[in-house]
Amino acid sequence: MTPEQAVILGVIEGLTEFLPVSSTGHLILAAHILGIKHTEFVKSFEIAIQLGSILAVVVLYFERLIKDVETWKRIILAFIPTGILGFLLYKLIKGYLIGNDLVVVISLILGGIVLILIDKTLGERAPLHNVDELPYWKAVLIGVFQSLAMIPGVSRSGATIVGGLLVGLDRKTAAEFAFLLAVPTMLAATTYDLIKSGGNFSGENWQVLGIGLVTSFITALAVVKLFINYLKRHGLWVFGVYRIIVAGIYAYFFLL
Repeated sequence: MTPEQAVILGVIEGLTEFLPVSSTGHLILAAHILGIKHTEFVKSFEIAIQLGSILAVVVLYFERLIKDVETWKRIILAFIPTGILGFLLYKLIKGYLIGNDLVVVISLILGGIVLILIDKTLGERAPLHNVDELPYWKAVLIGVFQSLAMIPGVSRSGATIVGGLLVGLDRKTAAEFAFLLAVPTMLAATTYDLIKSGGNFSGENWQVLGIGLVTSFITALAVVKLFINYLKRHGLWVFGVYRIIVAGIYAYFFLL
């Protein structure tokens, strides 16, 4: 992977990490288009680069993260299911799921349908407008939904937002909780992967990864604010339609 390719993937990651469209699916598709072979380093790159986007959340929500104890309680509870399953299924995820085109296409389509249906039925009737009002057991349930995002193409943000809507959060609050929950989730996923794989990286690999992280961080800073402002006025169904269209394009070029 060249530095120029890392910049392109970094921009794509920053644009898609917090939208319910699957950043991993987009990274895999972009890697195909750019002619990047899906080596072990590239698989690690697609995991670790997400940390750049997550750091944007830390910057934007810094004051809340250091002061809001009640939100942290719910973040920790929601993280537990993903943390356990991610540790247990790491080899399966990296060895067989990441880079699997058929899995990505199916996940994009099914996720798109779910987004459309959930948004139309629950998006306007949410009773909870503050994360601190969320019962603890519902926070754990949201974490279970986030765990589905270990399947490429599902979308961590999308799965978490859907979980939030199902337990009663409004769109904006569900999205913000998805952003905050991403902090421990992606920090743990990236750290674990780098411990397992980082010893095999060359100096050039680390440089390319650093470029991707910085690029995704800068891009995500703008996207988070834009997405929240969008959700104040609009629904999520458009992202469901987009996912289905992308899945069709993906399948046409790489599966047919």
